Amino acid sequence: MDHMATQILMPALSPTMEEGKLAKWLVKEGDKVRSGDILAEIETDKATMEFEAVDEGRIGKILVPEGTEGVKVNAPIAVLLGDGEEAAATDIPAAMSSIKAALQKVSQSDVPDNMLKPPPAPKVAPAPAPAAAPLKPAAPAPAGGARVFASPLARRLAANAGIDIGAVAGTGPRGRIVKADIETAAKSGVAARPAVKAPAQAPAATGLPGVAPLPDARLFYKPDDIVEIPHDSMRKSIARRLTSAMTLIPHFYLTVDCNIGELMAVRARLNAAAPKGEGTYKLSVNDFVVKASALALRRVPEVNASWTDDAILRHKHADIGVAVALDFGLITPIVFRAEELGLADISNRVKELAGKARNKQLKPAEFEGGSFAISNLGMFGIKEFTAVINPPHAAILAVGAGEERAIVKDGRIEAATMMTVTLSCDHRVIDGATGARFLQVFKTYIEDPAAMLL
Repeated sequence: MDHMATQILMPALSPTMEEGKLAKWLVKEGDKVRSGDILAEIETDKATMEFEAVDEGRIGKILVPEGTEGVKVNAPIAVLLGDGEEAAATDIPAAMSSIKAALQKVSQSDVPDNMLKPPPAPKVAPAPAPAAAPLKPAAPAPAGGARVFASPLARRLAANAGIDIGAVAGTGPRGRIVKADIETAAKSGVAARPAVKAPAQAPAATGLPGVAPLPDARLFYKPDDIVEIPHDSMRKSIARRLTSAMTLIPHFYLTVDCNIGELMAVRARLNAAAPKGEGTYKLSVNDFVVKASALALRRVPEVNASWTDDAILRHKHADIGVAVALDFGLITPIVFRAEELGLADISNRVKELAGKARNKQLKPAEFEGGSFAISNLGMFGIKEFTAVINPPHAAILAVGAGEERAIVKDGRIEAATMMTVTLSCDHRVIDGATGARFLQVFKTYIEDPAAMLL
């Protein structure tokens, strides 16, 4: 007697994961697996992680092929059979159909009705523009020149078939042209012409009621003058999180100049005295910045906090995220309990985390959470900048380059190695005076590194 097969679902490998890429299957159909066996490698926006089997059985069917992107959490990805079980003939096709429908829904996602209410698409093709006329955005015009509204999939199918999408009648919601309309047009022989690629309508960038969506950038350029680079999962995550942060977090900024002449001298002496082989280290200016920030957070705990709708969370330890620039994006691995670590420990820990980040080997626990962050662009010669707060933190410190500047000391002009830092604060958590006190303490530690030993 056949039994219902068990579906293996796309796992949530971190608290914030919504979708991922099924990078590689490590089993094949017919393989027997036990609890704890590695089934697949799942690629999220930050890392590639192994997915373990929970139950034992036999892989009856793989529903999602390796390399598939945008697989939603809890979507069926395979079928697991127990002893003596067989997958019912109707189970697997139904599951595969649901997967295809879900992926198609993602590719054909439309702008929400409450953000955009377009007029019906025209049934008559608009007059073609002169070949030399540049593309530019325009408001919807009367019939015969109205803007065409179509799903991204419909546009791609029309372009591939050489169909003038402006001559196709839309049967989708509010007259939108969908896949079935293009297929019908192809069968009925609608007039075709080489058409300039029409961009999909961009979704609202803020998601706020009453805020108009931003125009798609492709409206402003000729197709031959641009190269499209599709978003990967990391870039989508960065865009989503930072847009949300800048929209919902009230930022304000405080800047201070630090004299790091003594710090540079101490750093040179410590590096010269570093042991060879085991226990060696090479301190960077950023290692001092991490340590000084951790001690300042201990002295001004109001900054070491996170916002929630019903309470401010005061953190007991300085868990500091250090921004690492990658070829494919940005990630902020965390140095936990930095206030308890020495400079050499911080230095080696940061190097270890940065290496794992570049190889996409970080575990979620190594980059999610934390209580504060540091972004250092000094190595690129940037004098000063402001950084976007990375939730759930309430602040981030932007660190500029150390450089020789003329300063006035005791009425005399002299050269000094100066470094400018800017603190971005969440005004819901941190008031101006509180942020200023933090920078005062930070400056004390940076300008007198021996104070970090007290």
